[in-house]
Amino acid sequence: MTSASSSSARSLFAESKQRLAERVQVNMNNISSLARQIQRGSKSNELLTKAAREFAGTENLMESSEENLKKMHLISVHMGYQFENIHKSAQMLTEINEKVASMQR
Repeated sequence: MTSASSSSARSLFAESKQRLAERVQVNMNNISSLARQIQRGSKSNELLTKAAREFAGTENLMESSEENLKKMHLISVHMGYQFENIHKSAQMLTEINEKVASMQR
């Protein structure tokens, strides 16, 4: 009876040893998967940092573009005033030419 129990104990030991080896393999696979995810995560963090830096750089460009647009609007308003004055002067020249022509008759 002792040989039956010892062979039973050996088979239980072999079986538990096999299950332990399988669990170790599963844990090793999980650890490698976790390491890959951490590595990907660190790269995405680098990409986010780079994108934030580039966005900050474009913010300055947008501000200067806005200032340029304001200046251009101001210039167009002044050009409108100048156009009105030139148009009035041209009308006055026409009237003056007509008066001069009527004086010469």
